[in-house]
Amino acid sequence: MLTEVHQFLGCRTPTAWVEVALQQQEVMLLDHKNCEFKAASTALSMIAKYATHTDLIGTMSKLAREELRHHEQVLSLLKRRGIALRPLSAARYASGLRKAVRTHEPVKLVDTLVVGAFIEARSCERFEALVPHLDAELGKFYFGLLKSEARHFQGYLKLAYQYGEAADVQSTIERVRALEQELIESPDGEFRFHSGVPA
Repeated sequence: MLTEVHQFLGCRTPTAWVEVALQQQEVMLLDHKNCEFKAASTALSMIAKYATHTDLIGTMSKLAREELRHHEQVLSLLKRRGIALRPLSAARYASGLRKAVRTHEPVKLVDTLVVGAFIEARSCERFEALVPHLDAELGKFYFGLLKSEARHFQGYLKLAYQYGEAADVQSTIERVRALEQELIESPDGEFRFHSGVPA
């Protein structure tokens, strides 16, 4: 599955990001918690918006439950490590990707699913980049998340092809891939789980 993730993404996580993540693990964990909650919220929002899309509802319902479980697991990790909860501003990443989403249906749904696939694929790739450098507890936890993030990526992509025309989905993937790569490789003034190269 990792090979599939690597082929889907336009680039690998820059080493500079990994180095800062290791220095700012508290911020990384707090933002990771937020990302899991947002992922669950996004899945629930899609269920509400596309209430007649049976396969989407089934996939997103399972995904939302799993993301909320991950949210709870990160909360427990933060508590064990004595890291107090505090507000963090959102990264530019997700909002930047959403700029690629067209505003009319049915292509809005397709674009939203493709964006979801990129977010999940990048999360998987970031966990992979971090695991060799982390302490045993966090490394084991992040390694365990690799499969679920890869599965979520595949789920989003499968739905995109199910609800869209194959040629249009591929065109959207190429368009979003270029934008995603720019967000990952360009300087970013704020460190977050999905931020670009630390400025």
